[in-house]
Parts: sequence; C-alpha cells; structure tokens
Amino acid sequence: MGRQVKISVRNLVEYVLRSGDIDNRFQSMSRAVEGTLAHQKVQGSYGEKDLKEVTLKHQIQVGETLFLVEGRADGILFDEEGVVVDEIKSTARDLKEVGDGINLRHWAQAICYAYFYGLHNELPEIIVQLTYFHLETEETRKIRRTLTFSETEQFFLDLLQKYINWASLTFSWKEERNSSIMNLDFPFPKYRRGQRDLAVAAYKTIKENKALFAQAPTGIGKTMSVLYPAIRVMGEDSIEKIFYLTAKTITREIPLYSMQLLQERGLKAKTLVITAKEKVCLNDQVKCNPKDCPYAKGHFDRVNDAIMDIFKNENFLKRDTILDYSRKHQVCPFEFQLDISLFSDVVICDYNYVFDPQVYLKRFFDMEKGEYVFLIDEAHNLVDRSREMFSASLEKSVLLNARRIVKDIDPKLYKALYGIVKIINEYKNNHLTGEGYYQREEIIDLYFPIKRALAGMESFLMERREAQGYDDILDLYFQLTSFIKISDMYDDSFVTTLEERSGDVLLRLFCVDASGHIRRALKRGISAVFFSATLTPMSYFMNLLGGGEEDYNIRLKSPFPRKNLGLMIRGNLSTRYKDREDTYREIMGMIQSFVTSRKGNHMIFFPSYVYMNRVYEEFVDNYPQMRTLIQRGAMNEKEREEFLESFKDGENLVAFAVLGGVFSEGIDLSGDRLIGAVVVGVGMPQIGFERNIIRDYFDHNLGQGFHYAYTYPGMNKVLQAVGRVIRTEDDRGTVLLIDDRYLQGTYKKLIPPEWKDYGKVWDLESQVEYLREFWEGEK
Repeated sequence: MGRQVKISVRNLVEYVLRSGDIDNRFQSMSRAVEGTLAHQKVQGSYGEKDLKEVTLKHQIQVGETLFLVEGRADGILFDEEGVVVDEIKSTARDLKEVGDGINLRHWAQAICYAYFYGLHNELPEIIVQLTYFHLETEETRKIRRTLTFSETEQFFLDLLQKYINWASLTFSWKEERNSSIMNLDFPFPKYRRGQRDLAVAAYKTIKENKALFAQAPTGIGKTMSVLYPAIRVMGEDSIEKIFYLTAKTITREIPLYSMQLLQERGLKAKTLVITAKEKVCLNDQVKCNPKDCPYAKGHFDRVNDAIMDIFKNENFLKRDTILDYSRKHQVCPFEFQLDISLFSDVVICDYNYVFDPQVYLKRFFDMEKGEYVFLIDEAHNLVDRSREMFSASLEKSVLLNARRIVKDIDPKLYKALYGIVKIINEYKNNHLTGEGYYQREEIIDLYFPIKRALAGMESFLMERREAQGYDDILDLYFQLTSFIKISDMYDDSFVTTLEERSGDVLLRLFCVDASGHIRRALKRGISAVFFSATLTPMSYFMNLLGGGEEDYNIRLKSPFPRKNLGLMIRGNLSTRYKDREDTYREIMGMIQSFVTSRKGNHMIFFPSYVYMNRVYEEFVDNYPQMRTLIQRGAMNEKEREEFLESFKDGENLVAFAVLGGVFSEGIDLSGDRLIGAVVVGVGMPQIGFERNIIRDYFDHNLGQGFHYAYTYPGMNKVLQAVGRVIRTEDDRGTVLLIDDRYLQGTYKKLIPPEWKDYGKVWDLESQVEYLREFWEGEK
C-alpha cells in the first residue's frame, strides 16, 4: 500500500524556500487585518467574470507516494492578454523599490497555482501576476510574467523534488516506526494489578475517538498504561502524533523514561520534549531578533539542515540535545524544537501548548482537526490551570505607569489610556466595597477605549523604539491584546471582577468554568486520556474537564498490599481557621510522637504557610535536636532540588510543607527516603473572593457550590500528599490525618477504598500504640 502526503502550497514553498532571520521585535498586530483589507481592495477592482479566492488542488504520484497539494489563489483574471493568476501582497515599502525578484516565495506560490489551473483547463500558457498593495497610499504595482505550461510544470516538479529530497527520510521513517510497533510487546514481564485494565481502556477509547477519565492510584504504572496503547494505535496508522501533556517540568522525566524503555524493547520513534523559551535560550536575555541574537540572524537559512541532521541521528530530543544541535547549526533552540515537533511521533510538553488560547501550537491546531491523541497527566491540575489560561486581567497601576511614560511625548496615547482608567475608577467608586465586586455581565464600554489605546500604542511602539519605558509599554500592549482576545470568548462561563489589592485595583475577566473551552480544544485531536491518582469525585472532574455522556471513566484499585500503609485519623480535633490558635502546641506534640516512632524521614503538610510557620516555630523551639526542613515561598528550581536531595536513606528528617505545593504531589521518594506523613487539616483552599465566586457560580448552576469551590479541591490535595508515602510494593509507611471532618459527612464518603480499615486515634497514647503495633507488624 502506498503512502499519502497532504501539504499546502504555502507550506511546500516555506519548507523549500524559506530563508532569512527570526525577528520578533514589535510589529503591528493590525498587519494581518490590513493584509485582509488589501486583498479585499484589490479583489474589489476585479471584473465581473474574474474569480476570487479560488481553491486549487493537484494530485501527483511520485514513486510509492501520492502527494495531495492544495491552496487558494487570490484571483483568476480574464483579460485581453489571457488568463492571469493573481497573487496579492501588502507592503509598507515604497512601490518603486519593489523589484522583479522581491520575494521568490511570492512567485513560487503564484506559479504553482498557475500550473494547477493550466493543467485542469488545458492552457498552453498562462500569465502569473504579483500585485503589491501599499498599506498607506493604497496604490498598487503589478508585475507580470507570461509562462508556458511546461515552464510552470517544471517549476512545480522541481519544487516538489526539492521537498522530497529534504523530507524523504520522514517518509521511510513512518514505515520503519510502524513496523517496529507491530513487533512491540509490553515492556514488562507481566502487568501490575490494574495496569492491564487501564491499558485496555485507553486502547479502546483511542480506537473509538473518545475521551477517558482514569483514576489510577500510585503504583499501577499509569504512564506506560496509556503510552503503550497509544503507540500501538499509532502503528495501525490510526493516529499521526501523540501529545503527552504535563503540568510541571519535573513530571516530564517519567514519560521520557517510558519511551526509552520502549526503545530498548525495539520501538523506533522520535520523542521530543518542548522546553520553555526562557529555559532553552542560549543568550543571557531573550531577544529574538538579528541585531541582538546571532542564532536569530539567518536562522531560516540553516534550520532545514539542522532538522535533517538531528532527525538522522537522534531519537530522544531533550533540552541538552536541542542545545547541542542549535550551537552546531547556529539556529534558535526554541524555534528549532517547534519545527522538529512537526516530525516527532511523541511530543512531551506543558498543558498550555494544547489548551492555552494565547500560546497553543498553531502549526498543528489552526488547521483542520488532526489525527492527534492527547494524554493528560496529573489531570486534576488542569482544573485551576485552565481557569488561568482562559482568564485575563488589567492592573490600574500598570495603566497609570504607562500614562506617565507617554505624558510628554504622546498626548493622544496619554488621553486614550485615561479612557480605560476612567471606567475602572467609575466601577471602583460605584461598586467596590469589601474584598471585591463581581458581575456576570461584561463591561462592554471598556472595549472601545482599549482598542483605541492599542492603536495609539502601535504607533508608539513602531516609531519610538529608543524611548524610555518602551518595554513597559510593550508589556501593556500584549496585556491589552490578551484582554481583548479573551473578551471575544466571554460567555456565561465568565464573570467580570474588580478587586483592591495592596493599593492597586485589579480588573479581571475570570473564567469560572473552563470546561467548554477545554472541550473545544480537545476537538483539535481525535481522542484524549485524562489520568491521575486522584480524580475524586469522578463526576466533579469530568464536569470541569469537558467530559461528556459519551466518554468513559474508570477507577482502579491500588496495586499495593493494604497492610503496607498504616493510616490513622485523629477525629476529635478541629483545624478550622477559627480553632487554629488553640492547636499549635497539641499538633506539635502529635508530630513529635509520630516522627520518633521510627527512625526515618517524614513530611508534615499544612493548609497554609501561616499555619505551617507557627507550628514549625513551636517545634524547633521545643525540639532543637531534631533535623528539620521547611518549604519557603517562591523557591526556585535549584532550591526545590536541594530540598528533595535532603531525603536520604538512613536519615532522620522532619520536613514541613504546604498542601497543594510542589512537594505534595509529583515527587517520588520511594523506599526509606520517606516513611511517613502527617496531614494537618482537610486541605480546604483559603476562603476568599475568588473561591467564593466559584462557590456562587456552581451553587447557581449545579447546587454544589461549596463542594466545587472548597471540599473537592481540598480533598484532592490531601489524597496527593498521602500518595507520597507508598511509592512501590515494597514500601511501608504511616500517615496521620488530623481533623474531625474526616469522620463526618462528605469527607467520610471521599475516603478512598484503599484507606479502608484506617485507625481512629483520640490522643497521644492511642497514637503511640497504633504506631507501635504497625511497625511491629501486628496490624
């Protein structure tokens, strides 16, 4: 069976003929709109018989490959000279400087369209025309070439052959990859408990082009359970690419390790890890232009050779590998890795590359629905992350700072910015009392002043590149642009909020329920698997992550022996905010008793930094001989690594951390590196303005506001924290949950089956007795 390759004329030309620099210095966002208007102006001058926006397609067999090439000609004109294929380009350059060879890519597109049209209409010759439209004067210049049919045919065939020469490895690679998959067995001698169930469910879901929500406790081997079946479906030519999506950098090592393991078993696949621009840039500062970056200058002259080189020689395309080849070929690492993604089989990246409306990968998702599978790891994190992605905000202080910058140099912009500030002030004076104000309706009157300010800022940014405060204006420009983009999505899943924070006023378009937006993003592919150790309750996560009645869900049991976990609940102590002042010393004593029951490393989790710091101070004052560690706010990557490196076998460490933080999920401290955890409280998020909006919204829509805003997110943090203790089937450890709510109502129902037969302790004496019996193996 031969293969098919579908490619647009634009992409064909770009692959073969692209050249020049990366230059991300400010360019007017209105250029795309202006380009559309230029097309409309020129096309408006066409005759009655002339054709506009003509779709042209061509199929051609080259060897075993059938190429499907298509595009859209701006115009097909009929005049006294003959048939004319018109390609319209807008420009700000003087039309006198527009020469015959201004841009080979412009000619190439037009000639391809001329060939397609001439072939299907049996024309012996055809006229190719470039029409340049000046954006300011609206004058045009037309450049024509008359070509024979054979000349257009030869040009197209030469162009296609260059593409084939450049991309031929990818054609044969797909066959080699699929062949290796057909012979690929599951990489372990046997499935763990629950692992086969998850793998079968994932395979069935992907084959049926649906979504699966899977709660799979630690130890099942979730990553391999979803990657392996997805790769098997890929080998059947049912999917084109796998996107493995994560919330945190640290969790990307697990799917990469799984892919390496599969390669050792015979798999041939290209695996790419996309690294953020700031972390992969080779310069001290991220400045993507030929003036400031040698890798941006001439990037497109060299990038095809770089792609071919790395494709021939590497299967695992991690940060260090990307950097090595970027230095070798003098190309921008960030843009290089995005180009490589087109030729990769598995792409491991952050959620935002698929879901975020500001930064998603347009090279994949701005086209028709692709044959892509989305594997969404630690999917519980996507609930809050998606709210952030689909929200936008403005700070009054930033607007006032911009006004100060432009006051003496751009009076029009100064006045335009005041139009935004004036509306914010009016709403503040009329509505803002207490912690904040919100309404379900948009502030429609705000959008015109923002658009007027954007127009003024474009002129400023184009003409005053050396002005003091330029970067501040640029940042505000992008913030306002984002605000307008999000406003276009505003529906009943949004509210408009106004808050006063530290003397500043914050206006926000807050997406309370992003499920509809997630659902639309998922339609860019054919299937999705959401998986996590904690998707409890399942209905809550399916509702907020875009699940539908037609989608599947599965809950799997823990593969570890229940006897390996000693779980206690202290059910006669309240850690509610109003009661905390009276709990510090008692909780300190419980922690001391817990961590001294057996030598080893322990983690103590708290619902807030304030609560944690108060108990920590009491603890170190009373037990100065004990080795302690505490999580600090805003720790950088190196500090987080050093924190985790402190957990060594044979040590006796007491580490204090916050629930929902970087150390309460996504970390793997197996064996004796962690033998116990204390969880203080039920993890409930701090009561506040935003959480109360979520409560009100889901009270109104589902009648479950408090649970959606507080109970379920809090319990999810608890489940994640407890999951740090037992990481392998040989681990043994203890957990103490402190709060009376665990034995009441909803919380009691949320306790998972693998915690059954938990112990109830009421004082230090019963706690000590439980721990003694557990470690002696009597329970």
